[in-house]
Amino acid sequence: MIEEESKEQKDIRMAGQPGGKLGQISVKTGQVHPSLMLKLKSHCVNGDSIKLDRRKIEEMDAVDAAAELRSQFVHVLSSRRSAQVPLEVKPAKPMKEPLYQGTPPPKSSEVMESCPKADIPNFKQLLNEENLYLTTEEGEQGHLPVLILSLKENTRSKRPAIVFLHSTNKCKEWIRPLLEAYASRGYVAVAIDSRYHGERAKTRTTYADALVSSWKNGDTMPFIFDTVWDLVKLADYLTARDDIDHSKIGITGESLGGMHAWFAAFLDTRYSVVVPIIGIQGFRWAVDNDKWQARVDSIKSVFEEAQVDLGKDVIDKEVVEKVWDRIAPGLAREFDSKYTVPFIAPRPLLILNGAEDPRCPMAGLDVTISKTCRAYEKANCADNFKVIAEAGIGHEMTSSMVKEASNWFDKYLKS
Repeated sequence: MIEEESKEQKDIRMAGQPGGKLGQISVKTGQVHPSLMLKLKSHCVNGDSIKLDRRKIEEMDAVDAAAELRSQFVHVLSSRRSAQVPLEVKPAKPMKEPLYQGTPPPKSSEVMESCPKADIPNFKQLLNEENLYLTTEEGEQGHLPVLILSLKENTRSKRPAIVFLHSTNKCKEWIRPLLEAYASRGYVAVAIDSRYHGERAKTRTTYADALVSSWKNGDTMPFIFDTVWDLVKLADYLTARDDIDHSKIGITGESLGGMHAWFAAFLDTRYSVVVPIIGIQGFRWAVDNDKWQARVDSIKSVFEEAQVDLGKDVIDKEVVEKVWDRIAPGLAREFDSKYTVPFIAPRPLLILNGAEDPRCPMAGLDVTISKTCRAYEKANCADNFKVIAEAGIGHEMTSSMVKEASNWFDKYLKS
């Protein structure tokens, strides 16, 4: 059961509404509310990062502390935005040959094909497909490609929705098997292309190039944060649709998509059920314990560029810290998992990781899990939080994870 939200939580949920409080993102302007902006200036460091009084945050009650940290995260998201425009919906065409970055292109995924689906005769004929663009800000990357699958129904009943987020170098078409499976079971299944991926990419190196540009220029946040901005705008759109139950919008993703789901759910409580898959990790812990190599290797070009710029012979701890601070301010500090994940409470949260995942080491999540358990216990909903670390599994999504995610969503979105 999802607890009724407080006024403060509603203020955060209403991100996207003109005139909202607590640093809301306006559909019309995309800017932090002026009254909050004055408050945030005292926290600003070089226009990007925010120096938090951690003791102050910890002394607040859960609602106030969540609002404080969210408002500061909104400030960071707003610090590198293009000029804002009204949220618009534009028609798009299906992508027949989607762009996959990296080499070689991925093969079809048996893991996603394993997702439980309803046995419906003539399913393809009953499937409704929508392709559209949302305008989230000015500029090329401000056009958010969206793919939505659902069953054609004569009734006007509202249905639960789930947002699915792809991994690095993939695209929304890659996760179509999941969309079809959930659509067959009565969900409105939604996928997007994250920044510099899919339709938002021009070459097989677009994402890698964007990361390097972010390091060089500090004007964008292609690693996680810019897509989180898009996910707030997506929530604006989904909660305006008549066919969706606005209280039942889930979010999940694999790897990079799991990180997107984590931060979007932390920021925007309209995402009511959350399942990050191989995405939750402790960035600060990895730096402090010399366990950053696997994560760095996944986007190595930006770290190699930084190594040269910093006059280093090798990529070391200092290089890693400086890159994170530059391309995703606060990621390994005030917005790390041990501070942000607990504020997903009391909404149902299932964390799915591999027990041997070098990119998301479970040892780095001890504090995160402990603090999150306490948050759910204080909210009197301990059963709403669960962690599964699959034995013998590294950085990969498995059929077991797909099934666990499916069960979790059915439990909390179909009830």
